[in-house]
Amino acid sequence: MKTLDFKEILKSYGTIFAGIFITIVFSVLRPDAFATISNLVNISRQISLLVVIAIGATLVMSIDEFDLSVGAMASLGGVLAARLAVNNIPIFLCFLIPMVVAFFIGFINGWIVTRFKVLSFIITLAMSTILGGFTFWFTGGATIFENIPKSFKFVGTTNILGVPILSIIMILITILFWFIMRHMSFGRKLYAIGGNEIASEVSGIDVKKYKILTFAICAALAAFTGALMSSRLGSAHPRGGDGLFLQSYAAVFLGRTIFKEGVPNIWGTFVGAAILGILANGLTILQVPTFMQDLITGFIIIAAVVVQKIGGHDSD
Repeated sequence: MKTLDFKEILKSYGTIFAGIFITIVFSVLRPDAFATISNLVNISRQISLLVVIAIGATLVMSIDEFDLSVGAMASLGGVLAARLAVNNIPIFLCFLIPMVVAFFIGFINGWIVTRFKVLSFIITLAMSTILGGFTFWFTGGATIFENIPKSFKFVGTTNILGVPILSIIMILITILFWFIMRHMSFGRKLYAIGGNEIASEVSGIDVKKYKILTFAICAALAAFTGALMSSRLGSAHPRGGDGLFLQSYAAVFLGRTIFKEGVPNIWGTFVGAAILGILANGLTILQVPTFMQDLITGFIIIAAVVVQKIGGHDSD
């Protein structure tokens, strides 16, 4: 009978153990503030935006590509949604129109990457710069906050039976894309492309089409995240989504160490985002300075990836 050694356990479950350990530590240090139902609800609200945008990044990474424009795309989605709301556009269109615009921009990203066979991180980094300049021009570099209707803020600030609408949206999107990636041919083809692009083409998969569509969906999810952020804050800053870029890929990389070895996956990303959210929430409660939070978060991500690789080298 084969027995699991310590390195194998670390590789398979190390990130989950780390998340549990962090939760226990914060619960012991501040049980009155951290280990409460209200704080659990608060954490779910805090990670909701990160999960949505990180799922888009997960799709792109599943085809072995990167989209470095997700942060700028979220900023664009936020300011577009806020400006539409200020102009009394129906609320559902305030969320839909930015997603359609972003879908088209993501389509362009994917088309350039596949048509000219260039590195995706270069093209999307350039697109991020373009979007940043456009968003700054569109807003005049100012935050949009005046005359935003309460109906627009409803989605981002309202609870249903004690559960934030943002948290409900997060769960629904997570389940939807888990089902797509796990049980539908679209998801299986993305994993096939990420595993071996040449073999996928030989087997009859239209690699270019699926890559372009993946970039487009990722962009739409990023813009939707930005719109949700504007709804939650009741305002939109031209750089408001930039901070989500590194956080989203951190969640994906953490998720790669969970459930499916080395492969981007939806529930792994969800857990990765949850760990980052729990860490940020706990450190804030402990009044740890922001710069220290960044240092600690960075070290934990590095440690998670390295620990996962320990077992990987051992089993080669």
